[in-house]
Amino acid sequence: MSDSSPLKVYYDAACPICRRERRRYERLARHSESVEWLDANTHEAVLSEHGVTVQEALLSLHVEDAGGKLYRGMDAYILLMQRIPRLRPLAVLIGLPVIKPVLTWWYDRWVRRRLARQGRL
Repeated sequence: MSDSSPLKVYYDAACPICRRERRRYERLARHSESVEWLDANTHEAVLSEHGVTVQEALLSLHVEDAGGKLYRGMDAYILLMQRIPRLRPLAVLIGLPVIKPVLTWWYDRWVRRRLARQGRL
């Protein structure tokens, strides 16, 4: 896939931190129009076509590429970061075999705690 091929990002639009991160991405991205941001809370039918529940989508970022392949978690973040020249080194770093599992563990724990505090888990 090219850097300009469209992506669909399923994220938790009810999360203030997630919305802030979306805005940050859009500021950094040159071709933000190639990214469609979809609230996972309101796209149950589309997610279910991929075998993903809304709850699963809230627990981890999901990104669909132009070919319909769905990426989850750190792989989804890596795909997004690779589109922004300034973030490409970070994409490589978080994809390293030692870092990726640790970061995944931390991120999954953080999201579960956030959703539990909000009464959404």
